[in-house]
Amino acid sequence: MAAVAAPGALAAKDLLLGQPVDCTLGRNCYIQQYFDRDPAEGAVADHGCGSLANDDHGGTDFAVITMQQVKAGVTVVAAAPGTVVGLRDGMPDVSSLSPAAPDLEGKDCGNGVVISHGGGWLTQYCHMRQGSVVVEKGQRVAMGTPLGLIGMSGRASFPHMHLTVRHNGEKVDPFDLTAGPSAACVQGDAAEKSIWLEPPAYIPGGLLSAGFAQEVPTIAQVRDGLNSPAVSSPKAPALVVWGYAFAGQTGDEIEIIFEGPEGEIGRHTDTLKKSQPFVLRAYGKRTPEAGWPWGVYRGTVIHRRGAQELGRRMVETEVN
Repeated sequence: MAAVAAPGALAAKDLLLGQPVDCTLGRNCYIQQYFDRDPAEGAVADHGCGSLANDDHGGTDFAVITMQQVKAGVTVVAAAPGTVVGLRDGMPDVSSLSPAAPDLEGKDCGNGVVISHGGGWLTQYCHMRQGSVVVEKGQRVAMGTPLGLIGMSGRASFPHMHLTVRHNGEKVDPFDLTAGPSAACVQGDAAEKSIWLEPPAYIPGGLLSAGFAQEVPTIAQVRDGLNSPAVSSPKAPALVVWGYAFAGQTGDEIEIIFEGPEGEIGRHTDTLKKSQPFVLRAYGKRTPEAGWPWGVYRGTVIHRRGAQELGRRMVETEVN
């Protein structure tokens, strides 16, 4: 059953949250999952009338796109002033799906911090990078105080920070104060319904990155941080345009258009046969016997859901 606050639990906004990660949403980070507001087992509903949540997901996942970002360091900060009342560090950044994952019994959060804000409010920050926690138990923090870095510790299969908000012991949705399961999908003023100082825009899915490659890349290569070459060889084995998206749903279309110095070389549209949290699609051509003509090659990747365009990325490489 999804963790939905009891009726009347949030009568007033006595907690206001700032963004808990030091990044730019929509540019170098994004929200992968929201709070599940549907109490039915096996069913999900987020505050935006979509399904961007796992069953019984009791928080908000702020994700980065690549492991290169994790290595460089993306700071997790206190969303509101308070006192650190709990923390853990020292767990490795290993996907929970990996055979090398540690025992997670009672440690799903991985490396994390819990802050008390008074009035029965707590925020919890999970899956931080091993060795990155920089606060101590009992320490007073202000909004924006660094706590640690985004990682992939605990029960996590992609790099992100999971934020849980609790009020009087109950998990609540910071995007929607409306109480009760009947409020699983109620449209309205985001600022009025939430406890965010500036509510992050609701994004139901879209493209995270795109690029050129000499062969179809693996999702592991893209997640690690695959660099798109600015210059390609005329004798490269092939030229491939790839696109990486999140929150793909059954029926979504990923269209890839491949153009060269003399015009369009080809295009391909793939329709998703099932919903996928992450989607990698690629399209390209083998190198002609005489090699690729010199000039600029362009790739356009478009993610559509019905008539709605969720994302469009354009990339270039120059053959010389």
